[in-house]
Amino acid sequence: MSPTISPRLSSIWWSGDKKTLMLHRKGATRAFPPNHPLIPVDYQLTGQPVLIGGTMGTCSYVLTGTDKGMQRTFGTTCHGAGRAYSRAKSRRNLDYLTVLENLKQKGISIRVASPKLVMEEAPESYKNVTDVVDTCHGAGISDKCIKLRPIAVIKG
Repeated sequence: MSPTISPRLSSIWWSGDKKTLMLHRKGATRAFPPNHPLIPVDYQLTGQPVLIGGTMGTCSYVLTGTDKGMQRTFGTTCHGAGRAYSRAKSRRNLDYLTVLENLKQKGISIRVASPKLVMEEAPESYKNVTDVVDTCHGAGISDKCIKLRPIAVIKG
């Protein structure tokens, strides 16, 4: 699996010609399709797996790269939903005990070093990861494979 990749030279086919470009995946990650020469043999039939992390209280996903994604996005997909609120706004607007209670009601255990971290990383602080993943899947730039549900969280 590939993290957000810093700028690097990539060889790609563009308008029928092979080009070498500097590719920077800001807010995204590599997701190469099945049979791509740069992914390990174990993933040649499925495409490169990409873990899309949710929040402490929402699901996460495993996606794989697609041929359409390779053509349209140079083998790139999302790597998460992104923040809806800044850390400071989350600390100001969310209650530590309410966040803990909401997680408990969902059956999610939590161990945290600081109440501040609970508020900063609360599910409400992030955009809806399912909406983001559904958009990527619907656009054909990556395929949804597995949906994961959190059972425990360890922070800081």
